[in-house]
Amino acid sequence: MAHSHQHVHEAPANLRVAFALNLIFTIIEFGGGLLTGSMAILSDALHDLGDTITIGLSLYLEKFSRKQRDQNYSYGYRRFSLAAALISSVVLCAGSMIILYRAIPAVINPTPVHKTGMLGLAVLGILVNGFAVIKLKTGKSRNEQVVRLHLLEDMLGWVAVLIGSLVIMAFDFYVIDPLLSLLIAGYILYRVVKNLREIVQLFLQGIPPAIDIERIINNLSHVEQVESVHDVHVWSLDGNYHVLSAHIVVRDVMSWEEIGELRKELRTILHDLDIEHETLEIETVSQCCEYKTC
Repeated sequence: MAHSHQHVHEAPANLRVAFALNLIFTIIEFGGGLLTGSMAILSDALHDLGDTITIGLSLYLEKFSRKQRDQNYSYGYRRFSLAAALISSVVLCAGSMIILYRAIPAVINPTPVHKTGMLGLAVLGILVNGFAVIKLKTGKSRNEQVVRLHLLEDMLGWVAVLIGSLVIMAFDFYVIDPLLSLLIAGYILYRVVKNLREIVQLFLQGIPPAIDIERIINNLSHVEQVESVHDVHVWSLDGNYHVLSAHIVVRDVMSWEEIGELRKELRTILHDLDIEHETLEIETVSQCCEYKTC
């Protein structure tokens, strides 16, 4: 119990450190990007702003994830994490479009940037994001793991800015700065659009990508006492907590005790297939419900 209790407190603490680092450095980035005239730095600042919003929303919604179901939310508050992801994605998408709008003309007519300032910010960005990645390395929660991936992407972005600043210092090849900006903004848009598709699918109660519904039906159908399975529905509350409802047809001669044991066996199978919450309606062969062909 003590070990589990420790992880509960470590998760918000690690996220708070990551949030503080990201917020402070995002402000520095925007200032540095404007002072150096670097579009690449402004693009990465935008990415960090999206990460800061994501981490902040994750912290704010941490308390909701521990709330149980009530008269307002019968499944609990897990879906608030999807709302946070949606807000963050919209912010990143809008910001990336602005960066692209500014970077494309800059590729045609590149302007000089402050080389030394660009190099210094790149080194600082690698150090700050690298420290945050290490801080979240031992994180067990999904929030920590997702945030760590975002921060790792940021660090790699700063490595690209560092290389770009060195190229400018060596060859005065200023067009590389808006080119890096286009690459960073394009990559962000690619990831955002991909995430938005998954988020919309979850909101519309589509089958989660990680769930193979045919495999679920097949595994349930192969249980000895099960005659058939129909009207199977699977959806997800937040991308991790999956819910299932299904009608299970059994032999007419089964006793209530046997049906109780069957429910336990079916729940074990479903939990092994990443179903966290299941509702099973048991029917007999002689019954004919409105959702099956008799």
